[in-house]
Amino acid sequence: MTISTGEIHTTSDTLAPEIPVLAASGITVHFGGLTALSDVSITVPQGTIVGLVGPNGAGKSTLFAVLSGLLRPASGRVELRGKDVTNATPQSRARHGLARTFQQPELFMGLTVREHLVLAHRVRFAPRRLWRDMVDPRALLPASRDEDERVNGLLELLDLTHVARGAVGALPLGTSRLVEIARALATRPDVVLLDEPLSGLDMRESENLASIFRRVVANDERRVSLLMVEHDVATVLSLSSQIFVLDFGELIASGTPADIRNNASVRSAYLGDDDDDQSPDPPVPGLP
Repeated sequence: MTISTGEIHTTSDTLAPEIPVLAASGITVHFGGLTALSDVSITVPQGTIVGLVGPNGAGKSTLFAVLSGLLRPASGRVELRGKDVTNATPQSRARHGLARTFQQPELFMGLTVREHLVLAHRVRFAPRRLWRDMVDPRALLPASRDEDERVNGLLELLDLTHVARGAVGALPLGTSRLVEIARALATRPDVVLLDEPLSGLDMRESENLASIFRRVVANDERRVSLLMVEHDVATVLSLSSQIFVLDFGELIASGTPADIRNNASVRSAYLGDDDDDQSPDPPVPGLP
């Protein structure tokens, strides 16, 4: 048995413009006799929003687990900015530019919104201070200029300034999602994996969050990318520059929103089209 050290292996020390911030190639995952993913490949260019869609059970969550380091594939390769991270731990991937959110916000109910962002920034850029904050009263020093600028900028960018001093336990779901996204961005990632960010939100909240996603990508100085798993196909089509579609663990389509709208395989996956069935198809939101 081979034991991985969780280290990242570099294939290129220089980030060429054509190298995506995140790439997965030939990913295959087995659970016993079930093949959850079969030879799946995706790429996420810098400064873009990319969608990952598919019916329930298509393999989206499994692929997210592979990309974030929670699951090792049977075969295939995952790269961050051209670096092989296939066997790297989630912590190592986070240090090298990957962040993610979850379907249910994972927040500390007793901390304020601002404290969540401060904590994330210090975990990434000042880990030694975390220990001093806990054990040494002398550590209660003013925040660094860089920390203040990053935290204040994110609070403003995500419309959280008015709730910055409030505990997250009192926030509605839509605002809690914003806090989790802001916390991820506080680590200055190259790419953020968003796991069903619109789940449970009403139309107004969903539209607001979609608008903020556009703003984040447009205004981040590092040209952060977002990879979004979402069941709201219409929103994914409106937000994404590129979309990947999974069905039964296989990649059945990829391309621009226009490509996906007109793809017969995508319609079949969502509608269960049968060539022998001449009855009209029911509408799928986002697909004509």
